[in-house]
Amino acid sequence: MAGVRVLVVEDEDAIAEPLVKGLEREGWEVTRVATGGAALGQADWADIVLLDVRLPDVDGLTVCRELRARSRVPVIMVTARGEEVDRVVGLELGADDYVVKPFGLRELVARMRAVLRRTTGGEGNTDEPGILRAGAVEIDLGGRRVTVGGSAVDPELTPKEYDVLVALAAQPGVVVPKDRLVREVWGTSWYGAAKTVDVHVASLRRKLGDPGLIETIRGVGLRLRP
Repeated sequence: MAGVRVLVVEDEDAIAEPLVKGLEREGWEVTRVATGGAALGQADWADIVLLDVRLPDVDGLTVCRELRARSRVPVIMVTARGEEVDRVVGLELGADDYVVKPFGLRELVARMRAVLRRTTGGEGNTDEPGILRAGAVEIDLGGRRVTVGGSAVDPELTPKEYDVLVALAAQPGVVVPKDRLVREVWGTSWYGAAKTVDVHVASLRRKLGDPGLIETIRGVGLRLRP
């Protein structure tokens, strides 16, 4: 997904600035605007749009409707917690998915990758908003629920185990380097943290019930079996 052009439509600097930096660290090309009018002017440039519902000039739902009338660019709506009506209306207007504030970068990136695969005709790992699928593994991103072969994972995953699984499931079959997992999940570049990845992956394999679901590619990284 490196080089994908992302348009972030967010008027709050405290949210937009760390989001832009995080996406740029992942290799995405990001432009940020703070109004709906600016979003409509920039949307033709973008490969995907992150669109806040609450904007100072025109609401994001109106922007989504106008975008969909002229373009098929993927749109992920960003709503505040509890704005269920906005989420439903946004999807009815043609949004491809939604995230709820506050959200984590890992969840957002996973949703963006899934939406891009689904809308660009590549081999997707999801066929509905908020769901990641990789082989027998299914992750409900909104509810943070994980099933394998239709059965809930028991015991439940810890937050870090869940984040590692999401990072792998966002690109099933693709090898993810351990240093990238460390950076995405633990927010650090400390090399010694790679051992922590090994510990969490060992526990994750036990909980998933099939150690072969997560494959180790020696000297390279880890991948989730597609």
